[in-house]
Amino acid sequence: MALFDLHHPWVFVFGVLGNIVSLLVFLAPVPTFIRIYKAKSTLGYQSVPYVVSLFSAMLWMYYAFLKKSAPLLISINSIGCVIETLYISIFLGYASKIARRQTMKMLLLLVGGLYSVIVLATMFPFKGTLRVNIVGWICVAFSVCVFAAPLSIVFKVVKTKSVEFMPFNLSFFLTLTAVMWLGYGLLLKDMCIALPNVLGFLLGIVQMVLYGIYRNQKPLEVAEEKKGAVPELVINVAGLGELLHSSVEDSKTTAITVSDAVTEEKAEKPDQKSKEEEKEEENRAGKTMMITAPQPLPPANPNLDDNVLQFTHPVNAQIEPPSAAVVLCAA
Repeated sequence: MALFDLHHPWVFVFGVLGNIVSLLVFLAPVPTFIRIYKAKSTLGYQSVPYVVSLFSAMLWMYYAFLKKSAPLLISINSIGCVIETLYISIFLGYASKIARRQTMKMLLLLVGGLYSVIVLATMFPFKGTLRVNIVGWICVAFSVCVFAAPLSIVFKVVKTKSVEFMPFNLSFFLTLTAVMWLGYGLLLKDMCIALPNVLGFLLGIVQMVLYGIYRNQKPLEVAEEKKGAVPELVINVAGLGELLHSSVEDSKTTAITVSDAVTEEKAEKPDQKSKEEEKEEENRAGKTMMITAPQPLPPANPNLDDNVLQFTHPVNAQIEPPSAAVVLCAA
């Protein structure tokens, strides 16, 4: 094949090196899936990167088949399809029902839906070089989106002053991969291969520069939390002491006030009782006066007087004057 001719030695070198480095990147998640296998759980990991990688590998492999002059592009992407399929199978085996359902939806959307549409839309209506160019630019567009995704991590590193979310090894190998495939595309004079790797190379350089700047710095959010924690704690403790002191004083004052109120109430009760008794005695006396008050005597009637005397006195009793009886009743 012309690719392995001595006239194209650097194309072959860059292609082989690209395969080796890309294979290492494909195998980077192996420790993660070993932990998933041991824990029998996905441990909160997402399946999005693996589904997207599978779709990207299938798309580039389709482009390489159409181009017919990039066998090293076919080799690495076919290996990538196998590896990503194994990752997704392990993930589905230990994922929850919700995660499994979401993964299957993504597979149907990207692999079963979008990939099928691209193949059918470019296979029959277009022929020759035009079809190759259309598929190539579709690959470029998707690769730019994939390379632009880590920009959110770059912004987070700048904001938090921490590189814990951006491992150096991964950034280094991704940059190295971009360099290999950039050289391969330039030597092969294929802009569809070279162009997205220019963005990947620049992004990798930015990531490694940020790692060199912030690798020895503590996260900004943690530092601010630690800085504000001690004064806040001191203020709270001092305020708590004052609050307890004031609560004790208030409780004492409240107890004294309650006891004074109880004493006054007890002191007032006898006075109130005596006043009520006096009123009752006055009422009783008023009733007695009303009952025993002297009334005008009726005209003298011997027969009535004899009946009264006979009813109220014994037979041999001494009869007193009526006024004396009235005075005695009134007393």
